[in-house]
Amino acid sequence: MARTNTRRMHALRDEFFEEGRTQSRSSDPDVRVLSDCWLCRSAIDYVADPHTTADSHNLDHYHTVHDRPELQEDPDNFRHSHMACNLKRGKTTPTAGLGESVPDWW
Repeated sequence: MARTNTRRMHALRDEFFEEGRTQSRSSDPDVRVLSDCWLCRSAIDYVADPHTTADSHNLDHYHTVHDRPELQEDPDNFRHSHMACNLKRGKTTPTAGLGESVPDWW
């Protein structure tokens, strides 16, 4: 099934962006972290319009639309990401990072 580009999806994408922007402005660090890129864990540039720069917001799907097209418009499947991170990920399943490296002295 091919990706659809409906009015509903546009509205959902806009709502999700606004949710992330609001979270990024929170004084509570536990809320603010929810707006970070789920792939690299870095802050997203919510000042830039979505999909305009490498650091700007891009709606990503936890389960790719290629693999699970029925979840394309499911907000529970949405994740905040940088445009560059989402493009780099493509249709692949992200792998869990191994965490922070151990210092040389360890």
